[in-house]
Amino acid sequence: MTMNFRTLPAAPFTLANVTVPGFFLGETADLVRADLGIVAGKLAPPAGVEVDMKGAMVFPCFVDMHTHLDKGHIWGRAPNPDGTFMGALTTVGEDRAAHWTAEDVRRRMDFSLRCAFAHGTRAIRTHLDAIPPQDGISFPVFREVAEDWKGRIALQAACLIGCDSFDADGAFLNTANIVAATPGGVLGMVTYPMPDLAQRLRAFFRLAADRGLQADFHVDETMDPDAETLRLIAETVLETGFAARVTVGHCCSLSAQDEARAMDTLDLVAKAGLNVVSLPMCNLYLQDRAPGRTPRRRGITLVHEMKARGIPVSFASDNTRDPFYAYGDMDMIEVMREATRIGHLDHSDSDWTRAFLTTPAAACGFEAPSLAPGAPADLVICKARGWTELFARPQADRIVLRGGRAIDRTLPDHAELDDLMRIG
Repeated sequence: MTMNFRTLPAAPFTLANVTVPGFFLGETADLVRADLGIVAGKLAPPAGVEVDMKGAMVFPCFVDMHTHLDKGHIWGRAPNPDGTFMGALTTVGEDRAAHWTAEDVRRRMDFSLRCAFAHGTRAIRTHLDAIPPQDGISFPVFREVAEDWKGRIALQAACLIGCDSFDADGAFLNTANIVAATPGGVLGMVTYPMPDLAQRLRAFFRLAADRGLQADFHVDETMDPDAETLRLIAETVLETGFAARVTVGHCCSLSAQDEARAMDTLDLVAKAGLNVVSLPMCNLYLQDRAPGRTPRRRGITLVHEMKARGIPVSFASDNTRDPFYAYGDMDMIEVMREATRIGHLDHSDSDWTRAFLTTPAAACGFEAPSLAPGAPADLVICKARGWTELFARPQADRIVLRGGRAIDRTLPDHAELDDLMRIG
């Protein structure tokens, strides 16, 4: 069993002298000290045994709004041959065709969810590759897994196809119906420049609107400054009046574009009310990679400029131990730490913590994380009194409370999946 940095009593008890993000308590300060009571699995005014936490940082459990549970943990049998985006795309396609049975997908999904739960995540949106016949395999598995995990991790699933495969009157119509029949289903697509992309987007939004679905796009995941499908998505939302939530992920090409053009696009994104999710770890891994050459650019999108315009910005895990990203463990503290370093979130606005908690919850429609009395006592507690202490270590001894009780944080052994990897 995982050793936490301290043992907590049974409720009711009070976490005294903890450090929490100020905005959760209506304070303007970045971090504040507080006392949090826990009674009958919920947060409450101070009550019961008082435990001096000596400034330990406390967060509500995290929301990870962009993952790929169906791809996770295939690196052992399908490593990226050269670390490039195309290497990842080709390798995943070959592995999917050869191995993605219902049992294979289910076991790898469950492995990732056990990691996420142990690290302190309470809600996840995953993208599921949906080119037929995979849509008919992965979505039924997802429905079963979501039911199994109900009460521990709330799950949503977005279908994933390339825009060149989209056909509103063809196979994608059946995919859209599969998504609509899935609780937590979201209509998703990867966009890249095509002559008739505007027409395809209008048809995509019609399908989503007819089925009452949110939309979630992988957008401009490239350092090509001519990739401007983000701009077209914003224009199409404004043109069609699409009313449901729209999320756009990656948006890497903005960082390579002319400043004035990029800022003009962001003004459109703000006007259209789009939600943005940045995936800095995966983008840092893939973008600007070339043999024998040191990368010059990070691939992260323009998160500061977006936030300054009131665009909701979140951060998420993205891929985990697959050809698109060789590392990761579904750990949102790792995402928070690396996003801070990669995107220079320090020496910036004091409420970037929202981007891992309340902002992704609102973008997806998950229950809002809260530290208010009456909220679930689903908490992540770290032996750190401020940001530099938090980010200096992996917080392997963190405490995760669900319903006010510490969970067993033992992580699953990678060797569990050896038979799927054809190892040994």
